[in-house]
Amino acid sequence: MTRPGPVALVGGGEWHDACTFDAGLLEASGQREVLVLPTAAAYEHPERAVEQATRWFAGLGGRVRALMVLARPDAEDEANAEAIRSARFLYLGGGSPLHLRSVLKDSPCWQAVLEAWQAGAVVAGSSAGAMVITDPMVDPRGGAFTLGLGLIEQLAIVPHFDSWSPDKAHRTVSLAAAGLPVVGIDEQTALIRDPAGAWRVEGAGRVTVHQDGAVAGLDALP
Repeated sequence: MTRPGPVALVGGGEWHDACTFDAGLLEASGQREVLVLPTAAAYEHPERAVEQATRWFAGLGGRVRALMVLARPDAEDEANAEAIRSARFLYLGGGSPLHLRSVLKDSPCWQAVLEAWQAGAVVAGSSAGAMVITDPMVDPRGGAFTLGLGLIEQLAIVPHFDSWSPDKAHRTVSLAAAGLPVVGIDEQTALIRDPAGAWRVEGAGRVTVHQDGAVAGLDALP
């Protein structure tokens, strides 16, 4: 029976020198191609995100294929869904988590992400991409919680945690439901879940797990 693939939740600053974990993710995929969805950057020059990813993965011996799923009709397109379904390494880049969620939620493309992951593909998300992969999702408008896409449930992610003020972080943690792990991830840092369900941290910074108002360990994660 095939296990779901690795999941990498990146705190932002993706595709830069300190993102050493990407080489291992590429290796774990078993292929050299990374399918990049710049959906969250639809209104922030998505082509620039693709160019950055292309340069970065070329240095790792990989190649990038961009899938420009930028609006809801793109996410409803069966050809795009099939491209996702057949990929072995999917990467959701940063930008607007609310736009990313609205484009992908309950769409053929998101269903294809789930199917690819369940068939063993690597799924990575950075910043907005990391936020929406989980459910619940931290609402960027105020730090409370809203619906995410739920590839991983009962987990909430705060990216760019090294730049959050203590007051803002405390507000979000204090609003979490009982038992919910809220995980702050620094930029250029990845929280990685392997196919067996074990979690580890790689990259330049730290990962901080909060649960029930206290700092917890990775064993608190689902």
